[in-house]
Amino acid sequence: MDQKEYEISSIYVGSPEVCEFEGKKVETAIFKRPAGSPVYLSRTNFDGDKQADLVHHGGADKAVCVYPADHYPYWENALDKKLPQAAFGENLSVKGLIEQDVCIGDIFKLGEALVQVSQPRQPCFKLAKKLNVKDMVLKVRDTGYSGFYFRVLEEGIVAPDSRLHFVSRDAHEITVAYANRLMYHDRNNQPAIRKILEVEALSESWRAAFIKQLSA
Repeated sequence: MDQKEYEISSIYVGSPEVCEFEGKKVETAIFKRPAGSPVYLSRTNFDGDKQADLVHHGGADKAVCVYPADHYPYWENALDKKLPQAAFGENLSVKGLIEQDVCIGDIFKLGEALVQVSQPRQPCFKLAKKLNVKDMVLKVRDTGYSGFYFRVLEEGIVAPDSRLHFVSRDAHEITVAYANRLMYHDRNNQPAIRKILEVEALSESWRAAFIKQLSA
């Protein structure tokens, strides 16, 4: 990795709120707002950040949702609209670090905290609701512009103007982009799936999904 330090736009946090989607009431925490002061990052989330659906979101493997700021110009052009901050419900919007450049298991220093890439981000229908684009989940999968999750190895205070410092690379060098391709576009590549299952840092949910693909 050539670059060792990355700028983040802000820290974004939010609590669950109820909105309407296709005539149904839906609880979601995808509408996040900038944290105006330093925030404590625990093993499961930033203080002030909560998830509505704890089955599919949050937890130790998905403590911090990260999205590359580099993708915003593409989406604004493709969707023909100006996107707000934290449009993808991310906790961190990072500049210069995209899915092709970051690997499952990579470790970064973020303020006082130490974090590790655990899996790509899997968007759900709530992103489609927020952006008012019905097939947004499919668009994310097709582009591979998913973002990714951090687990927290060491807790600590993170300031909104903190920078993300690269610490170490996982020896298997499985990028987030490659993991996305295996999950959605190359599902029968058993040798590659066995290789990604060797990555100890892979989240439990993605590990279970890949094991299921092997047995299908």
